[in-house]
Amino acid sequence: MAGTMAAMPIRYPAPLRPGDRIGVTSPSSGVGDALWGRFTYAVTCLRDRGFEVVVGELNHAPSHVSGPREARAAELTGMLLDPTIRAVVPPWGGETGIDLLDLLDLDAVAAAEPTWCVGFSDTSTWLTPLTLATGIATIHGQNLMDTPYAVPDGILHWVDVASAPAGSELRQHSPGRHRSGGWDDYASDPTVTEMTLDGRGTWTRIDPGHVGEPVTLTGRLVGGCVETVSFLAGGAFGDANAFAAQHAPEGLLVLLDICEWSSYDICRALHAMRLHGFFEAANGVLVSRTSAPEPHGFTQHAAVVDALGVLGVPILADVECGHVAPYLALVQGATTTVVHDGETHTITQRLD
Repeated sequence: MAGTMAAMPIRYPAPLRPGDRIGVTSPSSGVGDALWGRFTYAVTCLRDRGFEVVVGELNHAPSHVSGPREARAAELTGMLLDPTIRAVVPPWGGETGIDLLDLLDLDAVAAAEPTWCVGFSDTSTWLTPLTLATGIATIHGQNLMDTPYAVPDGILHWVDVASAPAGSELRQHSPGRHRSGGWDDYASDPTVTEMTLDGRGTWTRIDPGHVGEPVTLTGRLVGGCVETVSFLAGGAFGDANAFAAQHAPEGLLVLLDICEWSSYDICRALHAMRLHGFFEAANGVLVSRTSAPEPHGFTQHAAVVDALGVLGVPILADVECGHVAPYLALVQGATTTVVHDGETHTITQRLD
C-alpha cells in the first residue's frame, strides 16, 4: 500500500560457535541441593559441546527465587550486555520472575549486540517482553535442565537453533509421541538423557466450524506461558500490537503454553488477553499439549475455544510448545509457517 512504512527487521543474535561463552543465571527460581547434580551435569553437557559456560552467582534456591529481585535483574542484565556472552539460558522457570521486569534496562539491551536467550515457563515472563519491546529474537522451549536430553526425531535442540546463521530455514515436525505424565527423577538419576515418550498423538484443529480440518498458517511467532504472559498482555511488557505494527505487518502466530492452571483459570486468562488486544494481529494460535486440570468435564480445549473461538482464526492444539515433553525449540520473531494436513504437522521458521 502506498505510504506504508517498511517493517523494522528482527534482530537475530550471532550464531553460536564452539568456544563461545554461555551464561547461566536464574532470574526466577534457582536449583535446590537435591537437584544440583542435574544442574552441574547440564553445565558439563554444554562444556562438552565446546562452549565456555559462565555460571552466575544466582542459581541456588534460598527460597522460591534465587535471590533479591535487584540482584537477579542485575545479573541477567549484566549477561545480556556482556558482548562476550553469546547466549543466556536459565535452569528452568519458576513462579514470580515478574518482579524484576521494571528493573531490566531494555533500552540498553536493545542498543547492545543481541544475545540468544532461551527457555520457557516463567522464563516467558522476561523472554517474551524482550522480543516484543526490542525486536530481538529469542528461543521458546527447552531450559538448561532439558539440555542433556537427546531430542526425538522432528525436534531441534536449542543449541542447534541458536547455532543457525541468519537467513536459515529451520524445519521441525511433531514426532507423534509425548510423555503421558510425570517428570524424570533428577535426584536419583541426574544424568538421564532419554525422554520417556510413551504417549501417542499429534496436533488437532479445534476452532469452531473447522474442527479436524487441514490448515496452513503464516506469521511471525510470539507468545509464551499463559500463566505468566496473561498478566502482561496489553501493557508495556506485553504489547503484541506494537510489535506487529513495527515488525510483522503480515500478522502474528501466537504460541500459548498452558502449564498447570485449571481450564476455568485458563479460560479467564485467555479472555483477559483477548480483551487486552493480544490477539488482534493473530493469523492463528498454537496451543500446547497440557496435563493441567479439567474440572467438571470442562476441557482445556473447550476453555481455549470459549475464549478465542470468536477470533475467527485457526487454532491448533496439542502442539509441542509447552510443559509436556518433548519441547520444540521455536524462535520468537521468526517468520513461521505451520502446515497441518493429514500426516503432515510441520513448523518451518525463516530467520529473516
